[in-house]
Amino acid sequence: MKLQSLRGFRDILPDEAERWQRITDAARAVAAGFGYRQIHLPMLESTELFKRSVGEATDIVEKEMFSFLDRDKTHMSLRPEGTASCVRAGIEHGLLHNQQQRFWYAGPMFRHERPQAGRYRQFHQFGIEAFGMADPACDIEVIALSAALWRALGLGGLTLEINSLGSPECRAAYRDQLRDFLRGRADALDEDARKRIETNPLRVLDSKHPDTRAAIADAPSMEAAMDDDSRAHFGAVCEGLEALGIEWKLNSNLVRGLDYYTHTVFEWTTDRLGAQGTVCAGGRYDGLVAQLGGGDVPAVGFALGIERVALLLAQDQADAAGEMPQVYLCWHGDECMTGAQQIGATLRARGLRTVVNAGGGSFKAQFKRADRSGAGWAVVLGPEELAAGTLQIKSLRARDAQRTLPTDEAVAYLQQALRDGQPNA
Repeated sequence: MKLQSLRGFRDILPDEAERWQRITDAARAVAAGFGYRQIHLPMLESTELFKRSVGEATDIVEKEMFSFLDRDKTHMSLRPEGTASCVRAGIEHGLLHNQQQRFWYAGPMFRHERPQAGRYRQFHQFGIEAFGMADPACDIEVIALSAALWRALGLGGLTLEINSLGSPECRAAYRDQLRDFLRGRADALDEDARKRIETNPLRVLDSKHPDTRAAIADAPSMEAAMDDDSRAHFGAVCEGLEALGIEWKLNSNLVRGLDYYTHTVFEWTTDRLGAQGTVCAGGRYDGLVAQLGGGDVPAVGFALGIERVALLLAQDQADAAGEMPQVYLCWHGDECMTGAQQIGATLRARGLRTVVNAGGGSFKAQFKRADRSGAGWAVVLGPEELAAGTLQIKSLRARDAQRTLPTDEAVAYLQQALRDGQPNA
């Protein structure tokens, strides 16, 4: 039997892992810049947590969760998303009562979906959650944070789509209106949409099925069901985004698939990933804390898919140099081993990513390894160089002449090359 990863679970190999590290490093820095602090959450939670938060009538709870009984007959699930866990942690540890909190988290999530590019059964998210702030300023802050992350990654071509679901009362009234409308069009809907009429009618609005799209083209709008306070909240969000120069477009069919959303909802989308066009999504969920046993605590947040952002970065080749080594140190002769390690340590201390050859081999073989490593420069230390206190420097990406310099001058030369932006140095 050939052993391989399970369907929908995958290995993240070094080239891709470098992109992931770049994403998480940028996300950590941007979040910190907005005053958000990291929280670590368990991957296993009580199944009841997700039934009460995500909603029993959602696809996630009905079809997609990895759930089981442990030895103590406790119903538990691998987390399908992070918001519910973050709220549970905030309630359990007394972090949300009469307090403002800003958290971020990152890690794997699990859903039993049909795998395809950018969608897996184990996937990874970076998430932001802000608690205790009901005003539109917090909605604006969270969206601005996501926009700042795209700038930090040099990632363009994303479209911000926003909508409002109004207050819980508005949403409930609209759900009843929409359900009545859909009952009259049931014969024209696809099978999944018909099932959702009674359980989760808002989800029909974001159906991608062409027959359903045509049937709901004249569905009643959420805007008509909103009260004055909900309209004012959404208007302030839109004005705030415009003041920050963040472009957006209204998508009246944007409803988000989870039951806990109210007021502002948003998605960052792309047309470069096929069916998996949503890269980041979130919104306000003011009732969830109370729903899970906490107080009346307003909240807003988002989650982005690290796999999908990594795919976009790979397409842009924005990280072509990535974390490739800048210097590959070739050495030969037992007497050179310690000196090579010392020089490698010196180069790293001076800010140069350096690989010191291991596993022996002739200089010809080592130069092949150096080239394959992606390094911009090969540094050579042999018995003659060791005795003279020199190093040979050879460019692997340009036609510069090979040169021999005293060790200190060689290190300074490579540092200058790095500052001058010479090939991968």
